[in-house]
Amino acid sequence: MNQPDPHPDPASDPKPDPTTGLVDLEVERAVVARLLRGDRAAAGQLYAWYGERLYRQAILPRLPNRELAEDVLKDTFRLALERIETYRPAEHSIFFWLRRIAINRAMDVHRARQRRQRLQDADRIEDTIDRTMSQPPPAPDRAPEQSETAAQVEQALTLLNPRYAQALRMRLIQDLDREECAERMDVQIGNFDVIFHRACKAFRKIWPP
Repeated sequence: MNQPDPHPDPASDPKPDPTTGLVDLEVERAVVARLLRGDRAAAGQLYAWYGERLYRQAILPRLPNRELAEDVLKDTFRLALERIETYRPAEHSIFFWLRRIAINRAMDVHRARQRRQRLQDADRIEDTIDRTMSQPPPAPDRAPEQSETAAQVEQALTLLNPRYAQALRMRLIQDLDREECAERMDVQIGNFDVIFHRACKAFRKIWPP
């Protein structure tokens, strides 16, 4: 469905109660009924009533990036429009239904952002270790420099939690696949991934020395 028009229906003038921040339930239900009939202005009315509050209270605290938070707010109303037929009016405002959608979407985006960051961190660390410990023998004039860097990497690994160092050595230096790494550490693959990503994060804090 299309995004809601952020401008409220000019024929509707009710405002959220300044104490609760919510609109009278009967007024709200009338707008929801119009929305179910395909009235686009009704979607705009809900957006006008609750959009800013959802953004400030539900989304931004969980996703402190304004651009992403604004996208999540749009997604919240898009998803709400797609799912409106599943909404069941109760003794509570539709705001709480919208809030749950907003929170779930914000958390999904936040987790995806964290995953991307972990992968980027892992890539940077893998590049560092690969360049210093997994390359062919260097040219004679570069051997002392590479040897010194490799020694620094090894020294950094000794400063880590032993399991973190083990995960990095197996995955990046020995070039073992995830399944074999997990087997050697006696953990599930998913658990190995967590250990590996934490190891990358810990290594990044101490490198370069």
